[in-house]
Amino acid sequence: MKESRFYHITKDGHLKKLDTAAETLAIMNSGGYVWFSIYQPTIEKLTELSGPLGLHPLAVEDCLDDHQIPKIDIYPKNTFILFNAYSFEANRLRIDEVNLFLGDNFLVTVSRNALFEEKQFEDIERIISTNTKNVKNGPAYLMHILLDKIVDQKFIAIQAIEETLEIFEEKMVVIPVSLDSMELQLLRRDILALRKSIFHEREVLIIICRKDNKLVPENIDIYYKDIYDHLNKYFELAESFREIVTSLSEIYLSIVSNNMATAAQKTNVTVERLTFITTIFMPLTLLSGIGGMSEYSMMTGSVSWKISYSLFLIGMALLGISTFYILKWVDRRKKGF
Repeated sequence: MKESRFYHITKDGHLKKLDTAAETLAIMNSGGYVWFSIYQPTIEKLTELSGPLGLHPLAVEDCLDDHQIPKIDIYPKNTFILFNAYSFEANRLRIDEVNLFLGDNFLVTVSRNALFEEKQFEDIERIISTNTKNVKNGPAYLMHILLDKIVDQKFIAIQAIEETLEIFEEKMVVIPVSLDSMELQLLRRDILALRKSIFHEREVLIIICRKDNKLVPENIDIYYKDIYDHLNKYFELAESFREIVTSLSEIYLSIVSNNMATAAQKTNVTVERLTFITTIFMPLTLLSGIGGMSEYSMMTGSVSWKISYSLFLIGMALLGISTFYILKWVDRRKKGF
């Protein structure tokens, strides 16, 4: 069950779970530091913490907005960091926001979606229990563990995107027409969103690593540099994914264009043949219409109609044959030019 959780990290680095935010606030100044993990934030939940912890109203407002880009805001009493967590399901990239408030003796994480599920919390608790030597040194170490966990989860989504791209490439090689161009464009949009997110997250890590934040001790910057290296690698992968999708789109459009040109060429040949046949039979149709407008002996007389109609039919045949050869001559002359 996903729910808000509250912890006290003792001076020895041990993690103790508490029941309520009020209990956690009460124990905050008794040694060590506290961690508020808020799930599905509401204005009431955040207001309960914003006063005692000195959270800036603008940062609280960002926690309630799902359409923010990763960033870091350094305030006098605390630092606000917005990071993204990824999941890739049903060929769609899902980006969940994770908000963190870092103070001298507290860390607040705020997530709206299913970032910290039961198993993930068990992993985080296990990681903390095996890193008591570092965790006891302050909330900046705990924040590193959480960000490192988020970044590791990113790689799972990135791998899924890479596998999806490989499927698209196989379809392009085997049966190009089976490729769904709409799915390809949606994947391209997800990759661009991925690239944009990682780009801004790198900027956040750069600010932390260059020691602009007094709440992050100097001896911990090496841990955050490791996270930055991972993000840098992911950014390069996102760039390569974008190039692959662009190439696949260009190849697909080229194939579709060639197919359309082939179909148009076949249509032109068919129309040309029909026009050729129509041109031959149009004068014959005119003559047959004139010749058959009246009773058979009215124009030729009752005696010579047999000879006249025989000659008339022979003349139509000669006209059709001569028209055929004239059209063929014109066609050869046209192609010769």
